[in-house]
Amino acid sequence: MKKELQIFFTAVSYYTRIPVPALLQYDPLFLNASSRYIPVIGWVTGACSFFTFYFLNYIFGSSIALVFAVAASILLTGAFHEDGFADVCDGFGGGWTKEKTLDIMKDSRLGTYGVIGLVLIIVFKFLALQQLLNTVGNNFILLLLIFILPPAISRFTAISLIYTYPYAGNSENSKAKPVTENINIYNLWIALLFAIAPLMLLSYIAHKPFLLLVIIPLYLQKVYMGSYFNRKIGGYTGDCLGAVQQVAEIISYLSFIAVWRFF
Repeated sequence: MKKELQIFFTAVSYYTRIPVPALLQYDPLFLNASSRYIPVIGWVTGACSFFTFYFLNYIFGSSIALVFAVAASILLTGAFHEDGFADVCDGFGGGWTKEKTLDIMKDSRLGTYGVIGLVLIIVFKFLALQQLLNTVGNNFILLLLIFILPPAISRFTAISLIYTYPYAGNSENSKAKPVTENINIYNLWIALLFAIAPLMLLSYIAHKPFLLLVIIPLYLQKVYMGSYFNRKIGGYTGDCLGAVQQVAEIISYLSFIAVWRFF
């Protein structure tokens, strides 16, 4: 139990800005094993966004509360995935060779492609959430699940790349090295359970079993982006995982909107 708590808090400390117990001991093996809890990090960030929205909605109204909700999730993770998405936009937008693409993604400066990509992804999140809120209504549990599910299942979509494609960067100098080494399929199955649990609950409570269809576009997105990265740079990098997560989150929102409207 103590070891499992260490692994969980390792995930919290690596993927969020949430303070963890000072007694936490860093171990690369814990960071690798913490991949099983990455969807749970999605629960945490989604819940933070939801309660930010829920309380500020009474003061400022839904639109302003949604802006704060989106900002809360970004602050909580330190823009961890958004940064990766922006780097991928810059790298693949401006790089014509594998080496140039990887060099651009390592650059800490933000380019035109990255700025445009970030603006679009944040606008998509805001408008998609706004549409879902108008569709779902004021059901507390449904709203909570709507906020929790996309961050959770999108994170699983991202880490699934680790199990199907090689690492393309210089793993010796990469912060993601402990995550990509000694991959254990057991962690993937545990992460899958954490990712689909809120999806099953949402489809049951909303009486909409077709919500489970969200798995199909997410799988297709993962295959497309994974094969694209593999073709261009020979695999994935940590930034690629962040990009997959951000796109998967948007696809989740859009899929829920479509299912709610037509099914």
